[in-house]
Amino acid sequence: MTTSSAFEQPPDGERRVLCVGAAVMDTLFRVRTLPTGQGKILPYDMLQIAEGMASSAAFAVARLGGNASLWGAVGNDAIGERIIADLSESGIDTSGMLRVEGARSAISTILVDDQGERLIVPFYDAGLHETVKPVTRQDVSSFDAVLVDVRWPKLALRTLLAAREAGKPAILDGDVAGDGVIEMLAPAASHIVFSQPAAERLAGAAELVKVVGLLKRKFEHAFISVTAGENGSFWFDELAGDVFHLAAPKVRAVDTLAAGDIFHGAFALATAEGLPIEETMRLSSMAAALKCQVFGGRIGAPTRAEVCKVLQDWHPPVATIRGHHWAGRPIK
Repeated sequence: MTTSSAFEQPPDGERRVLCVGAAVMDTLFRVRTLPTGQGKILPYDMLQIAEGMASSAAFAVARLGGNASLWGAVGNDAIGERIIADLSESGIDTSGMLRVEGARSAISTILVDDQGERLIVPFYDAGLHETVKPVTRQDVSSFDAVLVDVRWPKLALRTLLAAREAGKPAILDGDVAGDGVIEMLAPAASHIVFSQPAAERLAGAAELVKVVGLLKRKFEHAFISVTAGENGSFWFDELAGDVFHLAAPKVRAVDTLAAGDIFHGAFALATAEGLPIEETMRLSSMAAALKCQVFGGRIGAPTRAEVCKVLQDWHPPVATIRGHHWAGRPIK
């Protein structure tokens, strides 16, 4: 049985994690039910907050006791200044953010219903990500891990390659992306944590154990995992040659927005800290679950102390799913 002390911050200091990708000004509306057709819907709560996949992951890193840096792009406009200010005030190093002249900052309107599900309408100006700076081994050498999302593919690729050259964990948030984006980024990643929709789309299958096996065959060089919300998380264990499964914590979901991003941020920090994979998955799963109990997107990201406290009483077994071996045998 794993004790909560196994999840505490390392005694030799905080780890540095670089997150690369989306920075968006979100307007969140809380509604009783999501709309099913045209008309007017009246929310009973609202919030504006800067987030996005990489931004929310960086916030999770900071909340869990890591040192988080963000490379993203905003327009040279008032919304961009607000995004950077909001993220900086949240404990994220935004000195690497790019302000793009002539491009509009990314914005998104999000409806969240009483079951915690959401409807997202994002807008990204194509001009935001046209400029791609060079990224060298030296640029990432001071970080203990790198996490990239799929929103700025060219910069993500350069960052992953530099991280691999520097011998750092190069982690890809494998979410749904444009055609060919994951196929371009995955060969440069050391770890890939897919969302369920992206994994199923890429594997061309729906049964998650089979999906993990197929993705491991496709990207043999990388650690492969799939997050599946309330159905928990799956990953391929190299030593055992099996797919493993961890059930999700049971919570009442108020808002699932940014839960996957919180998982990725926790995963990146735990990897930087050298936690064993089972503890990494437990920490990440609990951080994401606790977030779901709070309305407000990334605001719900828990602290390290909050996660460790709940982990004291959460000991689900990690299931080894036999019959889906990798070592040269077919995935059934």
